[in-house]
Amino acid sequence: MLRAAVIGLGDISNIHIPAIQANPDVKLVAVCDLDEALKNKVPDVNFYTNYETMLETDELDCVHICLPHYLHYPATKACVEKGVHVFQEKPLGLNLEESLALAKLEDENKEIKICICLQNRYNESFEKLQELASSGQYGEVTGIKGLVAWSREKSYYDAKPWRGKMELAGGGVMINQALHTLDLIQLLGGEIESVRGSIDQLLDYEIEVEDTASAKISFKNGARGMFFATNANAKNSSVELQVIFEKGTFTIKDSILTFANQDGKKEQLIEDTKMPGTKFYYGASHVKLINLFYRSIINDSDDYVHVKDALASMELIEGIRQSSELKKEVKLGGIPV
Repeated sequence: MLRAAVIGLGDISNIHIPAIQANPDVKLVAVCDLDEALKNKVPDVNFYTNYETMLETDELDCVHICLPHYLHYPATKACVEKGVHVFQEKPLGLNLEESLALAKLEDENKEIKICICLQNRYNESFEKLQELASSGQYGEVTGIKGLVAWSREKSYYDAKPWRGKMELAGGGVMINQALHTLDLIQLLGGEIESVRGSIDQLLDYEIEVEDTASAKISFKNGARGMFFATNANAKNSSVELQVIFEKGTFTIKDSILTFANQDGKKEQLIEDTKMPGTKFYYGASHVKLINLFYRSIINDSDDYVHVKDALASMELIEGIRQSSELKKEVKLGGIPV
């Protein structure tokens, strides 16, 4: 039986811990958090306030990293150096530079598996959309639209001030709320040629990170992408992902995939599984990816989201940010067009 631990007992750990406990091949043996008041959050497991002490003391096979963004790389690096597999929450790193450092760590330690939690790739609606896209029956992808219109009150940033600081969060709405959407956009569109982006702060919260971002994305295959995300909406609205093919349009909204033919006739195809008692945008695919990762450890397979798989969305965020600063289109890699 695999021995697992969780570092960070914030909101997202409430998804990870039950998933570990429900897996018959895994035993949760330790948790770690700076807040000693959380000592009894998970009964019958060892509690630590220092993850290095935990790694030295407990014999572990896998650690889940559920920490603030600025701690992802150092915590993952510490686990890998101890020979422990890692399931790391998004984002990959604070920025592209740190993400590339994590990719180098992965490449230099091929015996250690690092899975990045981009779980929306495993939503039933998206899996079906990918299947239909690869079938070729609807022609080539010509356009992709991704919309994230959510709400974050000032109290969200006041409760955890790191969220509003660039050096600790790495950004705002793009890297935190809309990263999954950017990941799915690049998966569907393929390699990106260039991007013209704009980021802004529409909310008067006196934070350093962006609360709103938009971008025009040009793919190497000729498809065009449009992305818009904000935390300035009146409430959290459903994320929308739309893909235009030569012979019809597919849309994921409210966790439902629909198809509209060239005459505009709509058909509902599949709806995502929902996890009761959690935030609607978490979905139910955390558990699918966690279980998949544990199977990959047991079977020594590569069927999970590797660090290298998560680099494209981080490069896209970097491109949007650089384009906004330069006020012109840039090729990915930061080269002005």
